[in-house]
This record gives sequence, structure tokens and C-alpha cells, in this order.
Amino acid sequence: MNKVIVIICVIGLSLACNKEETIIITPESQGYELLFSEGDTPAYYTKLTVINYFKRVALGIEYDSTIEITRKWSSDMKIFVGGSPSDELLQELHSIKNEVNALVTDDFSIEIVNDSLDSNYYIFIGSGKDYANLFPRQSIYINDNWGLFYIEWNSDFVITSGHMYVDVYKADLVAQKHILREELTQSLGFPNDIPLDRRSIFYDDWSTTNNYSELDIEIIRLLYHPEMGAGLNESSVDNVLKGILGIR
Repeated sequence: MNKVIVIICVIGLSLACNKEETIIITPESQGYELLFSEGDTPAYYTKLTVINYFKRVALGIEYDSTIEITRKWSSDMKIFVGGSPSDELLQELHSIKNEVNALVTDDFSIEIVNDSLDSNYYIFIGSGKDYANLFPRQSIYINDNWGLFYIEWNSDFVITSGHMYVDVYKADLVAQKHILREELTQSLGFPNDIPLDRRSIFYDDWSTTNNYSELDIEIIRLLYHPEMGAGLNESSVDNVLKGILGIR
């Protein structure tokens, strides 16, 4: 079984375009509409931005030479929370769950369970040292990170389980909420951090943003769209996204 460990960081992407260029714009998709627009930028170019953003964040694994393919959950993500979470952090977890569940349109959903035996994803709230005691293989990562996540997938590249932590002794409450949102969202199948957009939860430098950017929202919608599968390479992803978005 393949495994991956990824540490915290964040992202952004912009696609340069020449508005004077003559192109053929295909009819808009009848089944999927973007939730935002880029001012006077034609929808065609905005959709290309979304496609490139998706491929940068969802394909491959940061700090790993693994083949660049999609990974996603097919069964529900059932979260058990351990350690010493504050009421504020638990409230934030419920908010993240509700936001993600409102965006997905396949059979996936996030649940929060009260029994660890019912879970397939564990969130530890506490110190890095205590997290490493539970998961010794992560001990080499905790000194330099205030949070990290770990996921496992099967031979079809479907994510089956995972865990993460938030260090509440190193990070204040605002940072804790950011780490929780980032690591949990990356565990959905968005393991890469890229630069440029500080508004994004995937921004690869230090940030405390506690909201998804417009592009973050779109790629969550697209990864958990019924037509998007696990185990797709860049070429297949490109074709699927263009089909969903209604462009050629």
C-alpha cells in the first residue's frame, strides 16, 4: 500500500493570458457553473485558470517522487478527534465539515464520530511530541512543523484512512484554525502547496487565512464531482475537467 506524509504550507496560481488573442469559445457547460468570475476576463480563460490550479494542487505529492495522479476518498471520511481540543477549535472543525459537504456532489461526505472504532481519520489536538508517541513514524517531522497530515490509499488510489495533528502549544488560536483547515483539506486529496496567492489555504508560505479562496472552492467541487475519479494522470484530468467545465 502506498503512503504519503505532507507538512503544512499554502498556494496560489494565476494564468497569464492575452485578451487580444482570437480564440474559439465553446458553449458553456450546462451541468457545472463556476461560483466566481474574474471581472472582464472571458469565462474560457477563467476555466483554464481553474484547470491549471487543480492540476498544480491535486496531482502528485509534495516532497515525493510519486507519479502525478489524482487521489480522493470514495467512502465517507469519518473523523474522530483526540487530545485536548478547545470548544473554538471543535466549532471550526464543524464549520469546515459543513463547508466541504456543501461543495461535493458525489457520494462523499465528512462526518465527525464519537467512537474511534467508527473512524477512518484521526485528528490529534495537542503537542507534536504526544502526536509522535501515537504515530512514531511522524517523529522526524514534528520539530519543524506546527501541524501535518498523513494519508493512505489503496491500489486504485482511493484514500482509505489518515491522521493529522495541530500543535496547540506552538500555535495561537488563529493559527490553530488555519492549520486545522489546511491539513484536513489537504487530506481530501490536495497534497501540494504552491506560491503566489496568500488568500488560498494552500499557500506555500506562512499564512493564517481561515477561509477558502475562490479557486480553492472550485477545486474541491471538481475533485468531488461525480465525473472525477481517482488514479487519473494529467492528460486524463485535463480531459475530464474540460468536459465538466464545458470547454475544448
